Amino acid sequence: MAMESLGINSVWQDFPAPAKLNLFLHIVGRRPDGYHLLQSVFQLIDLSDTISLRVNASGEVIHHNPLPSVPAEADLTVRAARLLQHATGCKLGVDIRVDKRLPMGGGVGGGSSDAATVMLALNRLWQLNLPRSKLMELGLSLGADVPFFIFGESAFVEGIGEIMTPVATPDTHFVILHPAVHVSTPQIFRDPSLTRNTPPITVPLLSSAFTQNDLEAVACKSHPKIAESITWLSQYANARMTGSGSCVFASFSSPNEANSVIYDLPKNMTGFVARSLSKHPLHEFAE
Repeated sequence: MAMESLGINSVWQDFPAPAKLNLFLHIVGRRPDGYHLLQSVFQLIDLSDTISLRVNASGEVIHHNPLPSVPAEADLTVRAARLLQHATGCKLGVDIRVDKRLPMGGGVGGGSSDAATVMLALNRLWQLNLPRSKLMELGLSLGADVPFFIFGESAFVEGIGEIMTPVATPDTHFVILHPAVHVSTPQIFRDPSLTRNTPPITVPLLSSAFTQNDLEAVACKSHPKIAESITWLSQYANARMTGSGSCVFASFSSPNEANSVIYDLPKNMTGFVARSLSKHPLHEFAE
């Protein structure tokens, strides 16, 4: 049966894959299996990769511009599409292109967001109609941050990243600096000096609790460029690292304030301005 007769569009369509920031990141313990228990607020921002998809009838999942360092078979966008095919028995395929703007290894969730956008978009393009909870369950097998992007709104995150409570965050503009270093997340979590016993907090106390990124000190010790970025940005506002790094951010109440900071940025640093998002642009692609 032709795709057109099923009401399925076979032209290229573009979908955003927004970044996130960890407004703080606390390690509150460890499970018996070694996984670290965390608490964080994940904030969506309007800086995005663009995922272009075209449904095909062949059943093939084809990545047209894979990154040189990542084989197409290992790319999270390809794995996300094939995961949906396997879970639903869908016989349709998809062609994929990725316009990569989010810094790789920056702690802003780029690969996870790309995978989540593929799952959300194909849920509609392939007319799968899977509920959000099922997509989140499937997405967890691709990476700990994928369920958050499918959840699709700023959240207080607990456990190993699978427990989410929506939280309201202020409309904010962020200055984000990207030090040119790659941080190994497993190496940070193995570091014996990592704080692993920060006292847990609860949602009602978020606005008044002292917060920090428990991974920041370890990352700065191994990567002085991260520390340099934090020091420079701290001249203007409270600055901290997101995730396991390497990106560093600070919040400002207006775009003019944020842009003036970027204007002062030294030539040896890379930075940009982004705005907070209350919901993922594809939030309505799942119920």
